[in-house]
Amino acid sequence: MSLSPSDSPGFLLWHATLRWQRDISAALAPLDLTHVQFVLLACAWWLNTQGEHPNQLALARQAGTDVKMTSQVLRTLEHKGLIERAVDPADTRAKRLRVTDAGADLAPRAIAAVERADAQFFQPVPLDDAVSLLGRLVHPES
Repeated sequence: MSLSPSDSPGFLLWHATLRWQRDISAALAPLDLTHVQFVLLACAWWLNTQGEHPNQLALARQAGTDVKMTSQVLRTLEHKGLIERAVDPADTRAKRLRVTDAGADLAPRAIAAVERADAQFFQPVPLDDAVSLLGRLVHPES
């Protein structure tokens, strides 16, 4: 017995993800950020507020992004004046990341915009249920 596309969880997840990504992109467009720029800026900002100045590898791990792509996006964020990259005195091959004042101003506004988009997108599902399901999908071993 084959499932119709509307009965396939993977197909539905694919379409839900596409819709969610469109909503997030629309929320971030007025702030001149792409989704991946937002994720890296928000993660770097959060880590900085925790007293950490991560290198690119640590930020990529935190964000769940590809290391090479992270480096390319960080160059864009640096060009926009949102991130500074400085050579790590302990390892001259590594660059430590610091969110600039402009980035520290933008990050919480971008987080708020994404949280509003998330609240609207997930409104049909109780938040605890959505978080529980997605957590189980991301960390099936837990």
